[in-house]
Amino acid sequence: MSKSEALGAVREVRLSGGTIRYRERGDGPPVVFVHGVLVNGDIWRNVVPVVADAGFRCITPDWPLGGHEVPVPEADLTPPGVAGMIGDFLERLDLRDVTLVANDTGGALTQIFVASQPERVSQVVLTPSDCFDRFFPPMFAYLSAIGRMPGAIWLLAQTIRVRALHRLPNVLGFAAKHGVPAEVVKSYAASLQRNRAIRADLGRFLRGVDKRHTLAAANKLAAFDRPVLLAWAEEDKLFPMELPRRLAAILPDATIETVGDSYTFVPEDQPRWLAERVVEFVRKHATT
Repeated sequence: MSKSEALGAVREVRLSGGTIRYRERGDGPPVVFVHGVLVNGDIWRNVVPVVADAGFRCITPDWPLGGHEVPVPEADLTPPGVAGMIGDFLERLDLRDVTLVANDTGGALTQIFVASQPERVSQVVLTPSDCFDRFFPPMFAYLSAIGRMPGAIWLLAQTIRVRALHRLPNVLGFAAKHGVPAEVVKSYAASLQRNRAIRADLGRFLRGVDKRHTLAAANKLAAFDRPVLLAWAEEDKLFPMELPRRLAAILPDATIETVGDSYTFVPEDQPRWLAERVVEFVRKHATT
C-alpha cells in the first residue's frame, strides 16, 4: 500500500478482478488519482493534501502496476483490463461527477477508460502520459521485453535497490528531474522485491502494453466532450510537447498548461503547481 500518511485513511474495495487498496482524504467532489507503472499512490503524496484542503474528496488507489501490495491474480491486467478496473472502482464506490488526475502510464489507462466509459467522469487532468504511439516511450520499451523474460522482473526489482542507478535516464533520471526520495522508491519497489505474486501481476501488465491500445483510444477521444486539462512539463524528455498539442487537437474541450523545471513526474517535481491547477480547473468547470 502507499506508505504516506498524507494520502489519508487506508481502505480496500473488492472489484470483480480482485481487491484494490486505496487511501482517502477530504470531503467534497471526488478526485481520483491514477498513477503509472512501477510506482504507487505515493507519487501523489504532495498533491493530495493541497487538493483535499481546498474542499475535495481525494481518493488515491494503488493500481496493480507493480507498486501495489495486494496481488490480483485473477484480474485482467491488459491495458484495457486495467482501464476497466478504473470503471469498476468508480462504480463500486458509487462515485459520480469524478475528476480523474493521471500521470505517465496512468494517463494511457485513463484515455482508454474515458474513450469507452465516460459516464461517471466530469473532467480529466492529464500530466505527461503515454499516448498515441508512445506506449511505452522508446526509452522504456525494454519493459515490455522484461515482461516476457523469465526472472527478469525479479532482477529489475533487485536493481531498484541500488540508489546509484536511480538517476540513470532509463530508470528515474528522465522521469523526475529532481530525483525521488529513497524512502519513496522503497515504497514503490518493496512488494515487487519480496512478493512473487506482485511480480506476476506486473508481468501480465507489461506483456499487454502495445501502442494499438492508445491509438485505438485516440480514435475515440473526439467523442469525449468533457473538459480536459493537459498539465504538461515543457522540459519532458519522454513525452514531448507535440503530444499534448496532438491531444488538444482531438479533444473537443482541452486546455494546455505548461510548467518548467519538471520532467514526466510533475507530481514529484512540481506538486504545488499541479495541485493548484487541479483545484482551479475543477472549480472553474463546477460553476459553468
